[in-house]
Amino acid sequence: MHIVVCIKQVPDTADVKIDPKTHTLIREGVASIINPFDVYAIEEGLRIKERAGGKVTVITMGPPQADAALREAISMGADNAILVSDRAFAGSDTWATSYTLAMAVRKLGDYRVILCGKQASDGDTAQVGPGIAAHLDLPQITYVRKIEEIDEKHVVAERLMETGFEALESPLPCLLTVVKEINEPRLPSLRGKMAARKAQIISWKAADLGCDPRSIGLDGSPTKVVRIFTPPARTGGVIFKGEPEEMAAQLVGKLKDAVLGAAS
Repeated sequence: MHIVVCIKQVPDTADVKIDPKTHTLIREGVASIINPFDVYAIEEGLRIKERAGGKVTVITMGPPQADAALREAISMGADNAILVSDRAFAGSDTWATSYTLAMAVRKLGDYRVILCGKQASDGDTAQVGPGIAAHLDLPQITYVRKIEEIDEKHVVAERLMETGFEALESPLPCLLTVVKEINEPRLPSLRGKMAARKAQIISWKAADLGCDPRSIGLDGSPTKVVRIFTPPARTGGVIFKGEPEEMAAQLVGKLKDAVLGAAS
C-alpha cells in the first residue's frame, strides 16, 4: 500500500511575520517547524504501513528550506520525500496550493491513501486537504480521530464531531485529514536521523508537474489578502461583584436595559 502524507512547514508561532507589501508570510530566515497537525498525519501513515505494509511518501510544497521538514519526516520513518518548489508557486492561496499538491500526487500515480493534518497553524483554514480531494475527485473523511479498518480496497474511520463522532466507510483511494486525538507521534530514532541526513530529496517544479500557469501562484488564487490590521483593543466592560445570585441579577438587569434601549 502506498501512503502519501502531505505536510507543510510553518513558521514557529512566536515568529510569524507578514510582508507589509505583499501581505504574505515572511519565511526566509524565520525559524520553522512541521505543522503540528501534520506530525500526527505522518505518524498515522507509518502506523498504516506497519499494519498493512507498503511505503510512505511525504510531500511538501514550499521554498527550498522546506527540505528540513521532509528530512524530519524521514527521520520518523517515511520512505521517500518530495519537495514541490518553484517561484511560480509564490503567493498561492489554499485553492492553488491544493491544486499543486494534487498534481504532485497525481504524478506519483500509485497511491491508495492520502493523509493531511486537519489544518495548518499559520492559516487555520482546513481547506487544503479537502481541496486536494476535490482536484483528484476522491472521497474524503475529515477530522479523523481513529482508523478502525484499512486494506487495499476500503477504510473505516471515526470522524470527530462537536457532539461525539461518526463512523464512516470509504473505498480507496481516499483522502483523510486527522486530528491530534488519533495518535501519539513517535520520536525520531538515531538510525532515522542518520538516514534523513543521507536521504535524496526529490524536487519537482511546476513544469515537472504539468501545472497550468493560470492555476498556480497569485494568478491561480481566487482569494487575495487586501489588508492586514490589528483589531483595536477592547475597552469598557462591566465588572459585577457580590454573591453569584447578586451578580446574576445585575447581569439580567443590564440585559433588560440594553433590550429596552434598543427597542425604544
